[in-house]
Amino acid sequence: MAYLAFTEIEAPHAALSIAAPVAASKIASDFSPLEWSIVALAQHDPRSSIQPEMKITQWLRALFGFERKNPLADERLEALRRMAVLAWHEGYATAVSEVRAFFRAGYSTDQYEALLGRISAGRTARPRRFFA
Repeated sequence: MAYLAFTEIEAPHAALSIAAPVAASKIASDFSPLEWSIVALAQHDPRSSIQPEMKITQWLRALFGFERKNPLADERLEALRRMAVLAWHEGYATAVSEVRAFFRAGYSTDQYEALLGRISAGRTARPRRFFA
């Protein structure tokens, strides 16, 4: 099992949590309704939507008319979408580089835990598809 030290990743947020630990954790874990809607929509995004598109894929898409999910224009919301897509598909086993990118986008550890908690509850509630 891997260990991830959040204190090393989230150094910019450490000063905020020392100054007002109760108020900061309450506010930091809240997402806006827009952010929660992005998390909900990410449930239906394939894992390939966060990968860079290869030349052969571009050619096949042009030939057969497949559509590709475009990244969001807002970098912060795109970081949230990427993390949500990974969490929907992989649960808590997301890559450390993606978690760091999520924190660099301005999200906190409390928001990360709230996101994974909600997605975990949603993953257990949805029916399993074996051949999808």
